[in-house]
Amino acid sequence: MTARMTSPTALLPDAMKGIQNIFKGIHQGGAPGPVLELVHLRVSQINGCSACVYGGIKSALKNGETDERLHQVAAWRESDLFTDAERSALVLAEEATRIADRGEAVSDATWAAAAEHYNETQLAAIILMIGLTNLFNRLNTVTKAPAGATW
Repeated sequence: MTARMTSPTALLPDAMKGIQNIFKGIHQGGAPGPVLELVHLRVSQINGCSACVYGGIKSALKNGETDERLHQVAAWRESDLFTDAERSALVLAEEATRIADRGEAVSDATWAAAAEHYNETQLAAIILMIGLTNLFNRLNTVTKAPAGATW
């Protein structure tokens, strides 16, 4: 696939500075790094963003995630490789990404499950990772960013 244009974040450097500050905040939020990696990958899979799936897998591997677990993210419900805490973050990521699929963006049950495992600061980091991943998925799919590049 050939990109339609240069990434909007490359063309508008001040926008990228703001995004980098959000990433910095996410990583200061205390959510476990592997959870943030899994959330990013699952959201990117849902949105069909090949660039973010590719980059997310590379990033997760670099940060200690295993091939076996990464191969199971798309079918995490049927896998015994994920903890209850990770599962709660994955369902939160799915519901927050598919907000048009239900009357309530994130169910109370999903929220309660995530809140059992993460404090408010960690939840803030996870929610920001979900939102930022959705932003990049949309930028990349609209501009047809090819898989293969990493950040």
